Amino acid sequence: MNIVKLIGLVLAALLFSSQAKASLEIVITGGIDSGRPIAIVPFTFKGATLPQQRLDEIIAADLMRSGKFSPLANIKMPQRPQSAEQIDYAAWAREGVEAIVVGQITEVGIDRYTVNFELVDVLKGSNTANRQALNAGRLTGSMEHILDSRETTINGSQFRQYAHRISDIVYEKLTGERGAFLTKIAYVLVNRKLEFPYQLVVADYDGANEQILLRSKEPLMSPSWSPDGTKLAYVTFEKRQSQIYIQDIYTGRRTILSSTPGINGAPVWSPDGKTMAMVLSKDGNTEIYTMDVATKALTRITNHRAIDTEPSWSPDGKELLFSSERGGNPQLYSVNLLTGTTRRLTFEGEMNLAGSFMPDGSSVVMVNRTRGQYHIAKMDRQTRFLQVLTKTNLDESPSVAPNGSMIIYSTMHDATQVLALVSMDGRFKARLPAVDGQVKSPAWSPFL
Repeated sequence: MNIVKLIGLVLAALLFSSQAKASLEIVITGGIDSGRPIAIVPFTFKGATLPQQRLDEIIAADLMRSGKFSPLANIKMPQRPQSAEQIDYAAWAREGVEAIVVGQITEVGIDRYTVNFELVDVLKGSNTANRQALNAGRLTGSMEHILDSRETTINGSQFRQYAHRISDIVYEKLTGERGAFLTKIAYVLVNRKLEFPYQLVVADYDGANEQILLRSKEPLMSPSWSPDGTKLAYVTFEKRQSQIYIQDIYTGRRTILSSTPGINGAPVWSPDGKTMAMVLSKDGNTEIYTMDVATKALTRITNHRAIDTEPSWSPDGKELLFSSERGGNPQLYSVNLLTGTTRRLTFEGEMNLAGSFMPDGSSVVMVNRTRGQYHIAKMDRQTRFLQVLTKTNLDESPSVAPNGSMIIYSTMHDATQVLALVSMDGRFKARLPAVDGQVKSPAWSPFL
């Protein structure tokens, strides 16, 4: 694994906003039985035209992939209630279920559907039912067991998006943390059978709704999201020179940001979206710089004879994390942008690369090499405890979900480069191989 990942020759055609069949598929490899038991009851449908996508299946898959929930299989459900009033709480309690999602879909016009759902706490529901029984079945007026209930009208193309929205609501109500199922990922897809084998792609976090932003005959690298989720920065090698571009995801318009002599690499947006950190070698050595996106004014951050690369911002924008060989083998360092003070953060293992802060700044995610094996790891900044999260091969390019719950990264499986997911506690694991080709350089979007 090279510390400076600079590849490619000439970038060819710009074909944006092109829709394609999803080229990623999720393969669960571990951790699905370790989460909290929950039930997503199939939604009742009233109408003539049955929707092509099932909300309950998408919601259950979302919650399972978070690593925090274990949805009950439909065949094990003791009943199929349409609303909280129909729930037999004792029956669900016997199955160990903590919470239930129930709902209805009603066709209200041509390609128009009203969706109702309720998130119900089984234990609180049991207590409410018992109180009603003690009061001879009379309603007590307590609705504490209804954790959330909503009604929304959508069209047929919005089912998957709204299912992710429901998943976000359920996740937040049950964990206290914001869900990240409505987010997207960017990645580079490589299919050498095509005339333009390299593609810069944006998709839902689960690989659905794929959109090809760029096609090229030569490699692409280092996609990085703007904080508002509307743009990507990336590296190309047009005119036989490395260059950094910014591209609008929705309009396809792109602008060149940096084309200095030598290396132009590893762009990453500041939290406020006004500054871009990057790697340049215009002054002879490979160093970290920041650039004002509006004015293109450059500030040199590091100045060392060793290779400094892979910058990443702290959540407050006051520090940059980067990889450096200044101590011998590559390790992670941080630099205070106000004082210029630089300190080494990692010491465990043969080398540590590709670091990034967790959204709350408490930990650092990285690629750790120990005994020649590259794995994704997490280090607590206070205790310095380093936890290796993966057991896959040649792991690289980790990117953290905006709520800090999951990491997406690139790895090898059956001699093919694929993407993979791992929950932050290391329990849930999944692969996202390409249906045809290889996939790498993932970048998780901010909240959208």
